[in-house]
Amino acid sequence: MTIKRGGTAELKLKAALQPGFHVNSNSPNDEFLIPLKLTWAKEPIEAEQVVFPKPQLEKYDFSQNPVSVFSGNFEIVTRFKAPVSARPGLVVMTGKLRYQACNNKECLQPRNLDLRFTADIQ
Repeated sequence: MTIKRGGTAELKLKAALQPGFHVNSNSPNDEFLIPLKLTWAKEPIEAEQVVFPKPQLEKYDFSQNPVSVFSGNFEIVTRFKAPVSARPGLVVMTGKLRYQACNNKECLQPRNLDLRFTADIQ
């Protein structure tokens, strides 16, 4: 990713789930469900906005209400801003993706995936 000082740039995080599996959306309908959550370090650039795709509403035996989920292939987009005072050059940005993969019968243990990418501040 290339970003100008004082400017913004987008990063698209691509996710691909195995057939038959889903993850709860970032805003699940039931309190007991673990949401998909993407967080970024506060520096060296700032995550201004994280945009999740529109979730699907699916019916599963464990819930009386439809469940808000993501399945298949999807993208999470983050818009980053570089401070005007940022030093030009390469920087490493880190983050975490928290998720719980489930199928229609069971949910696996929640997991945290460490993320990192390099940005070129100009």
